[in-house]
Amino acid sequence: MPSTRDYYEVLGLNKDASADDIKRAYRRLAMKYHPDRNPDDDAAEASFKECAEAYEVLSDNDRRARYDQYGHAGLRGTPGHDFRSMHVEDIFSMFNDIFAGGGMGGQRARARGGVPRGYDLETEVELTLDEILTGAERDKEYTRLDVCQTCDGSGAKPGSQPMPCSTCGGQGQVAQAGLGGMFRMVTSCPHCGGRGKVIVDKCGDCRGTGRVSIKRALTVKLPPGIQDGQAVRLAGEGEPPGPDSSPSGKGIRGDLHVVVRVQEHDRFEREGDHLYIALPVAFTQLALGAKVIVPTLDSREAVVSLTPGTQHGATFRLEGHGLPNVRTGKRGDLIVIVQLVVPSRLDEKQRTLLSEYAEMEELDVMEGQPSLWNKLKDAIKGGG
Repeated sequence: MPSTRDYYEVLGLNKDASADDIKRAYRRLAMKYHPDRNPDDDAAEASFKECAEAYEVLSDNDRRARYDQYGHAGLRGTPGHDFRSMHVEDIFSMFNDIFAGGGMGGQRARARGGVPRGYDLETEVELTLDEILTGAERDKEYTRLDVCQTCDGSGAKPGSQPMPCSTCGGQGQVAQAGLGGMFRMVTSCPHCGGRGKVIVDKCGDCRGTGRVSIKRALTVKLPPGIQDGQAVRLAGEGEPPGPDSSPSGKGIRGDLHVVVRVQEHDRFEREGDHLYIALPVAFTQLALGAKVIVPTLDSREAVVSLTPGTQHGATFRLEGHGLPNVRTGKRGDLIVIVQLVVPSRLDEKQRTLLSEYAEMEELDVMEGQPSLWNKLKDAIKGGG
């Protein structure tokens, strides 16, 4: 095989990935590395073809099983495509079904009423727990394909017209004989991609695709309480319908889905709308009881009362000190977990008091044992 990279690594997947996981990963990466979005970027085009090669293997159960067992060597001699030498348009026509389905990162060729619909896009933002508490805004810049203004989406050089496809005679479909010639299958023409026409003189700006890559910036409002992995949908901020269904781009634009990723906090852990915190306390506070101030995310004062004899690991619930629910706005709770902290160093008075306490409890302790340094000094003196 031309590639030596692990196919799962190429698609960013684990080996237990499902067929849907593989399809979604390929669709997302193929759109990311498409040369129309990365003009004159040879590295992006190479990544695009590498993703297609990985998908062709992992989407086929038999080839995937051989690859899982034997690696690249298990695929030698099996039929496959030379993606390194293929044109980008040919790769897209091969996997047309991947890009024809709806959903995030995909495209619905037709919406209700037969109106063509464009691609949905996906991007990510990262928030802190403090921003989750209050809500936040993010200025986001992303890249999308749009109708080429030079050729109005036709892909043809201004002043020229597409010509009827010689392979399908302008029909956009071709018939292939089935087994034994008993039936025929009608499929989209591989030469023109089902358009029925081919572009002879390509537009210099879009290279015949009818679409150009543009950068767009907008401000995203993210509501309080949003969860990690949830997305805010910005309607109509995706791409226009593709040139196959609507060369001019008329129809319904896709949406932009902004997926939220939440940073880890150094003190709090989140579970739904609730927060957890480990509260360090001393042995004397647990044994004798105490009122301990608890840090909160919004700096409101909160106190827990430790009754005498409180055990390590005991939990306390502070209602309304968690995060707001993204739908209702009602705040969750803060769960406080008591954590006993043993001092690493004791002064002489503390050591004496604890030794007396241990003696009363008839506990075995290391009191009176010489330190390692003292042992070494005694050994040196004895040797002298």
